[in-house]
Amino acid sequence: MEIIRTFALFVVTALAEIIGCYLPYLWLKQGRSAWLLIPAALSLAAFAWLLTLHPHAAGRVYAAYGGVYITVALIWLWLVDAVRPTMTDWVGVSVSLLGMMIIMFGPRYT
Repeated sequence: MEIIRTFALFVVTALAEIIGCYLPYLWLKQGRSAWLLIPAALSLAAFAWLLTLHPHAAGRVYAAYGGVYITVALIWLWLVDAVRPTMTDWVGVSVSLLGMMIIMFGPRYT
């Protein structure tokens, strides 16, 4: 159950970060309203708060979060930007998720 909870929390965290960065992109690159900066700031604040909800050391959480972020970013690329990821994108996602699992759930030797 811890694996599912951790992964779900990472996914929500990644979405908060991506949305927080995507909205200013829309303003800067596509001429959308500057009002998008308000939900962007709120989303980035939520991102920072969500990272604090993990029970592991911050450095380990940040390192492992990267694997899930890569996955969510490629899904965002596909669903929002309408760019289909390549086979090598999916291989990279698999490797990054394996790394995330090893970092978060591997045995701890001291």
